[in-house]
Amino acid sequence: MRPQATRPFVRLAPRRKRIGMLTPSSNTVLEPVTSALMAGVAGASVHYARLPVTRITLEEDAGAQFALEPMLAAARLLADALVDVIVWNGTSGSWLGLERDRDICDSIRQATGIPATTSSLALLDAYEALGIRRVGLVTPYTDDVNEAIAAQYASFGLACPARHGCGLHVNEQFACVAADTVEALIRHAAHDTEVDAVAVVCTNMDGAALAAAIEAELGKPVLDSVAVTAWQALRMAGVPQPALAERWGGIFKIG
Repeated sequence: MRPQATRPFVRLAPRRKRIGMLTPSSNTVLEPVTSALMAGVAGASVHYARLPVTRITLEEDAGAQFALEPMLAAARLLADALVDVIVWNGTSGSWLGLERDRDICDSIRQATGIPATTSSLALLDAYEALGIRRVGLVTPYTDDVNEAIAAQYASFGLACPARHGCGLHVNEQFACVAADTVEALIRHAAHDTEVDAVAVVCTNMDGAALAAAIEAELGKPVLDSVAVTAWQALRMAGVPQPALAERWGGIFKIG
């Protein structure tokens, strides 16, 4: 009789925290930036699902890109990976309404049992944590979208005395705004004496790598949407990373 083959002992490694992110389909910034940021985090990993988003305007059909059902379908797929938090890594709530983002989070929690947040809500929490009341906006958007963001912020007691956009509406193009242009816009907003902090409100415009150096030089917080979303997700997953502040901005010091 042939001896039975023995199965080697199987040991399961401790599971790292898992962050699920819903991302706009035409976005090419947030994933590489988040991956670079997370490279220094041993205790967590990030997993992505995409949603159809190609342009940003105030027109009704553009707003329909952010409908609830596609988000819930994508969130359910991320839930299969047993993620610890689900994030809508997009800033649509900044002009469509932050209450809308809260409804999205509630619906994701009800559908999956997993806590959820969004980039816009993460920015709001960052403003509160840092005591910011006057925000300098930097975006790739058209002026009317920036005005809509300022109106939404005003309902939460936040003023936007400086608003700088690039006049673009095609989402894929946002990622193509040159680094020196992004830096010039941030510096221009930061030099406004009425501004407490600068916020790069878009997850497809790369300001994250600039934040720490400009903060150190000018003494004002620079809050990039991608970095702030990662900050909030790590906190919600129970693995805050204050060491990331040196490269990615002071917000990471707040656990």
